[in-house]
Amino acid sequence: QAVLQGIILLPLRAICIAFLLLIAWLFASIATFRHPGKGSVPLKGWRRRMIQTTLSCLTRTLFFVMGFQVKVKGKIASLREAPIFVAAPHSSFFDAIICAPTGMPSIVSRAENLSTPVFGTILSSLQPVSVSRQDPDSRKNTVAEITKRALSRGQWPQVI
Repeated sequence: QAVLQGIILLPLRAICIAFLLLIAWLFASIATFRHPGKGSVPLKGWRRRMIQTTLSCLTRTLFFVMGFQVKVKGKIASLREAPIFVAAPHSSFFDAIICAPTGMPSIVSRAENLSTPVFGTILSSLQPVSVSRQDPDSRKNTVAEITKRALSRGQWPQVI
């Protein structure tokens, strides 16, 4: 029975995951199309609302298809209360589970991740703080960028 379910569910889940990723890529592409600044200016208006609503919904659905259910206990801190979220140990795709219920905040990510085909576009729409491992000043620049966003009084999304 487990083998039969695996034969049926695995391809079905893979197709659903691919479909959801392509839809997320489409919405991320629309939201970032002709956006001035490419990461140096925050997304505003309909672009930010599109990312917050559609990508949050699609991310929750994606994790549900993978077998995860996200339940939030308590109250999620607003942007004014907590401009920075801390997720530990920050080493796996489980960090993305936090993004859906918190309204798709900006994340700190390797600069190389922005050049991956589908995920790079989706990641760019979250306006990440890019960290370059080749740049010796990258750590200092990253701290400065996170501080700038945290002190922006709500212009930038929360940073995780």
